Amino acid sequence: MADNGLNTGSDGKTRCWWCGDDPLYTTYHDQEWGTHVTSDVRLFEKTCLEGFQAGLSWITILRKRENFRKAFLDFDFNKIAMFTQQDVERLLQDKGIVRHRGKIEATINNAQLMSKLINEEGSFYDYVTKFRSDSRTKLLSYDELMKISVTEESKALSKDLKARGFKFVGPTTMYAFMQAMGLVNDHLEGCDFANQ
Repeated sequence: MADNGLNTGSDGKTRCWWCGDDPLYTTYHDQEWGTHVTSDVRLFEKTCLEGFQAGLSWITILRKRENFRKAFLDFDFNKIAMFTQQDVERLLQDKGIVRHRGKIEATINNAQLMSKLINEEGSFYDYVTKFRSDSRTKLLSYDELMKISVTEESKALSKDLKARGFKFVGPTTMYAFMQAMGLVNDHLEGCDFANQ
């Protein structure tokens, strides 16, 4: 990695440092991370997976994502909302996912709250975009980005979700969610994929 946080891959493309050279990670960086997502199901998935990632590396979650999708019925929150304690116990035995009781129960809890939120807000997308910041007008340097783990917007989103009963939605987790779903563009200045 260069001092500016950029990494040039074997394909000659310049990327943000964090994806390294792992093909799965670079594909995620190039095609998905920071790309605008509007689907409520995909946004719910991102919220859940960011919660599962707490205390772990994102590549760990990314490598298990297809297993998560299978275990949680492709993150259809209407179906997950019907999960029972028996499903929790089943998921705790699933070696393909992160077997953390609190995170599994939080996913079910959050799924049960989604319909009410959507009924009140129109869609999950409409809801989260209320927390968009229009104050950032430029891409950040590596040094600038390294100073940010939460923002006022991610704190506000976290606080509002918690008030609604959502779990594993702390401000750092919500900032990572906002980066992943394209609510904020945190590709570094100089990254070839910054202005997709």
